[in-house]
Amino acid sequence: MPDSLAAETAPQAMTGDVTRTAEVTVIIVSYNTRDLTLKCLETLFAETHEARCHVVVLDNASSDGSAEAVAEAYPQVELIASAENHGFAKANNLVAAEARTEWLLLLNPDTEVHSGAIDALLAFARSNPQAGITGGRTVFPDGSLNIASCWMRMTPWSLFCITTGLTAAFRGSELFNPEGMGSWQRDTVREVDIVVGCFLMIPRQLWSDLDGFDLKYFMYGEEADLCLRAKARGYQPMVTPDAQIMHLVGASSAKVARKVVMVAKARVTLMEDHWPSWQLPLGKALMWSWAALRVTATRTLRLTGQAKFRQASEKWEDIWRERRDWMTSYR
Repeated sequence: MPDSLAAETAPQAMTGDVTRTAEVTVIIVSYNTRDLTLKCLETLFAETHEARCHVVVLDNASSDGSAEAVAEAYPQVELIASAENHGFAKANNLVAAEARTEWLLLLNPDTEVHSGAIDALLAFARSNPQAGITGGRTVFPDGSLNIASCWMRMTPWSLFCITTGLTAAFRGSELFNPEGMGSWQRDTVREVDIVVGCFLMIPRQLWSDLDGFDLKYFMYGEEADLCLRAKARGYQPMVTPDAQIMHLVGASSAKVARKVVMVAKARVTLMEDHWPSWQLPLGKALMWSWAALRVTATRTLRLTGQAKFRQASEKWEDIWRERRDWMTSYR
């Protein structure tokens, strides 16, 4: 463990010599998600039957007692109680740097593992080494599909569709909703551009070759960047419906407007990192237009006096005020 991290951690007991026998290091980065993290660990241990896992929880300086609760309930988990919030990317990098297993699995704390999901994903990853990065299917608590387990890459066309509202109007169309892959229910094996970091498996060697997450992505966009860099090396990320988990999405993001700002900043950064330079002016103009159209529309709708339009207007006013921030990429 790096000295800088060891100085601020509280190591917990392990069960047996798990680090020598494990195949997969499961990395869970938590931040003020105590009850969700405990449920995630409960289902992880209960529903994993074949894969040998070494589970590491890095708590990003939570104020809700997350670290203490994990330590008490799951002494077999390696707990890193950080004194500072490293963000998602750095926290995963810190844990992955110390991993010794063949595989790494990134798992969000706001997830619940369904029966055999980890076993199925490991078997799928082993059977498809050309994928490099693999993922599964995610659902909401009621069992309905949560499409946000994977995406196709952002392009000028996909951004135009989002900006103009074509994506919202025709979500079932792969033409107008290319990033979301139209009406595909994530119920077949498929090649994708991006596997989301809530449930992402990767060989440790490939992670090392890619130098893990790019730390300029403090939150959001880091897994897209990782997958696109893997694709540039000839890998083709894939997902399988046989590995299913429940994912709430955004449990540690309190303010909706702030999350939108962070996602927008990440998308501008992805443009700069992965688009040809000649496309950047168009991409940034579309991002500006995306926010401008929505703040204008919600200002108009607010005149009706309806509470839902007032709330929407306030959200987009906040996003618009911060446009100088999110129109500038992470450096």
